[in-house]
Amino acid sequence: MRVLSVDRAITADSELDACLKSGRPKRHHGGIALRLALSVGAGWLLFLSFPPRTLWFLAPVAIALLTVVLQGRSLRAGFGFGYAAGLGFFVPLLPWVGAYVGATPWLALAAIEALAFGVFGVLAVAVGHAPLSPVWIAGAWVTAEALRSRVPFGGFPWGRLAFGQADGPLLPLASIAGAPGLSFVTALIGTLIAWSLAGPLNVRWQALAKGGACIVLIFVSALVTGSPGAAPDEVVTATVVQGNVPRLGLDFNAQRRAVLDNHVARTEQLAADVAAGRVARPRLVIWPENASDIDPLVNRDAAERLDRAARSIGAPILVGTVLVGEAGTSINSVMVWDPTDGPGQQHIKRQLVPFGEYLPLRSIVRAVSSYADSAGNFVAGNGNGVVDLNGVQVAVATCYEVAFDDLVTESVQAGATVIAVPTNNATFGRTEMTFQQLAMSRVRAVEHGRTVLIAATSGVSAIITPTGEVRQQSEIFTAQALTDEIALRSDLTPATRLGAVPEIALAVIVLSLAAASLRGRVPLLSRQKNETMNYYD
Repeated sequence: MRVLSVDRAITADSELDACLKSGRPKRHHGGIALRLALSVGAGWLLFLSFPPRTLWFLAPVAIALLTVVLQGRSLRAGFGFGYAAGLGFFVPLLPWVGAYVGATPWLALAAIEALAFGVFGVLAVAVGHAPLSPVWIAGAWVTAEALRSRVPFGGFPWGRLAFGQADGPLLPLASIAGAPGLSFVTALIGTLIAWSLAGPLNVRWQALAKGGACIVLIFVSALVTGSPGAAPDEVVTATVVQGNVPRLGLDFNAQRRAVLDNHVARTEQLAADVAAGRVARPRLVIWPENASDIDPLVNRDAAERLDRAARSIGAPILVGTVLVGEAGTSINSVMVWDPTDGPGQQHIKRQLVPFGEYLPLRSIVRAVSSYADSAGNFVAGNGNGVVDLNGVQVAVATCYEVAFDDLVTESVQAGATVIAVPTNNATFGRTEMTFQQLAMSRVRAVEHGRTVLIAATSGVSAIITPTGEVRQQSEIFTAQALTDEIALRSDLTPATRLGAVPEIALAVIVLSLAAASLRGRVPLLSRQKNETMNYYD
């Protein structure tokens, strides 16, 4: 990409003024088409950086490309090019949404979530003239992610930049400023690359050198302050049970009894392995979400099977179940089932999946999708998400909840020493969804310095160390039990202590700069530098 000289930039301005005076605007349709193509390409590159691929290094390249496209554009163009990048990202990222319900929900969600990329485009243009613009453009990315993680309908954090970095060297940064901080530094690398292309050669090298030094300093700080302590509070044996489902698709729920029986059988097999000395007896046993979709509090047969499983292994089981609520509602519960006392403490899912577990705008959705009536009528719970499982304080993030910063942070701040992610991914078939969720869980492990135990009905189940390493991982659509010694920790990382404070502070600064810039109150760069940076062939 070639930067125009100041003389050529001024000439271009003169030509534009002449066109405007003559009433015949000179439209560069080819330039617009190229920028649209580059925007979509940036979104596609960002998608390629996400699991199950390990191309994490493409994320900064994607941000750099989109930043270059946005240089010198109008606010309206910024939104348009940003939105195009969003479609290029979300359309290939989210096909699992429509795995068994058709393309309409998938494409509708992609179109809605792409709006956040449009917001980023507007903010990037607005703060692009401010001093230290690479920092604020990266901050604009975090601000847009913060927005879509909260609205509409409680937000949809899936596909945040941080969640594509589980295999990259920046992962330890999550322990300092959480997922937003990891997103910020990843975006900052991209904006620094873009900035280095926009000035004289000596300015480019200075930008890269200074920016690189800052990132190295942050990275070293993360390694020093974010590494788990020398010794955990306690080491215990834990097992995650993956009983598998009778068949793929939404209708696996029609065989709820078979799903429950599968998990009972796999737990009894685990007990036999323990008795034979092949496996250590676990203190913690985690079953997936929806392992018992038959309410054991009202169905005696289901309760007897849970009793049998817990007694066979000689330990309480954390069981994902669906309870019958009032007035035709349902409750997505993860409940402690004791071998002696039966049902105990429970976590009721707090962050429900809109259009899945409950249906906003039901009448409108029914008009466009025949699957509207398949949506659940679940009610959300409250509390801090922590249950006592055999004397261990466990943070429970049921499936979708692991994507939400505040839910997991609240649980760890409340004293949880390990994180459990019971999940049901059978409804998404053999798509990339389960691997994307695994990456999120790895980020959470580092962010909070906790072991993460993923128990999935059909996979991927996993045991993840506080450093984000996957110690064990199951195959999908198989019956397996993963057993390992895990570390319990009570110390808090800086990210856990700070919570959303850095993210909110950065968003406030970016929005203030954007507002001030639009009012002409931010000192722009010198005319020569400004013209040089904002004109591209």
